[in-house]
Amino acid sequence: MSGRNILVVSHTARPEAIEATVAAVKTLRDAGVTPVMPAIDRAEFAPHLSGQNVAELDTDVEVANIEIALVLGGDGTILRAAELLRGSACPILGVNLGHVGFLAEAESHDLSFTLDRVLASHYAVEERMTLDICAYLPGAQGSSEGHPGEVITRTWAVNEASVEKRGRMLEVALGVDARPLSSFGCDGVVLATPTGSTAYSFSAGGPVVWPGVQALLAVPIAAHALFNRPIVVGPDSVLTVEILPQSGGLGVLWCDGRRRTELPVGAVVEVRRSELPLRLARIDEAVFTDRLVNKFHLPVTGWRGEPGAPR
Repeated sequence: MSGRNILVVSHTARPEAIEATVAAVKTLRDAGVTPVMPAIDRAEFAPHLSGQNVAELDTDVEVANIEIALVLGGDGTILRAAELLRGSACPILGVNLGHVGFLAEAESHDLSFTLDRVLASHYAVEERMTLDICAYLPGAQGSSEGHPGEVITRTWAVNEASVEKRGRMLEVALGVDARPLSSFGCDGVVLATPTGSTAYSFSAGGPVVWPGVQALLAVPIAAHALFNRPIVVGPDSVLTVEILPQSGGLGVLWCDGRRRTELPVGAVVEVRRSELPLRLARIDEAVFTDRLVNKFHLPVTGWRGEPGAPR
């Protein structure tokens, strides 16, 4: 399909999402831009769009011909869009209709302004690190590159991969760059990107890492160990979590809380930086510090230049 094509990803779970999606589709149509939706979204929103023509992703318009993805929802909806666009150059711009919404660029009350900027192509694109993940059962050759043994799954994540217990506590060994670091009993381990440092990793007690930092995080969950602190390693490091034979039960691998894989005893989960980044569109120059303060409602009274600051 020729002309400009903009992907709209949303859901019908909330009335505000329906209202925002209908408004966005109309604005795009009025501007001569073709709104495109994934098949499931197109079907769900058909009753609300009053016959407005919306193209279907892959069937009518290929991902390569999408200019930008406008995502209406919370971070979960943005992660769904990331799955649809994995490996493409298409940037994602999120309008937050959820709660915290760290990945989103704008709030719902800024929708009109956001659409104006998108239509005028007035936005910058930043790239965020993602993860490549391989879970395997070591074979005779161990985990040497290209020969990991029996591969259970190969997948990826934007925020984190988490190895978690399924029932009883896990006994795990944590490794960095093919060297053992520590073993302990725990409820799990979160392996995160800087983007994911404000997600599950944060809830597990991990540090907040600025998005511009290239690093990987390992954060134990409820670890029974003297050394149970989070660690931060360089972007070229490889993190591994092995479920030890003495483990009390089986494990499960979650990627971004969306994709689940069962892990038997003896399984190793290997995480490294992916060559495929997540591309986020930004329409303002707000620094991450301000975003952190606004999202978590952090107290800044008394800071230089703020109300109540000491002279």
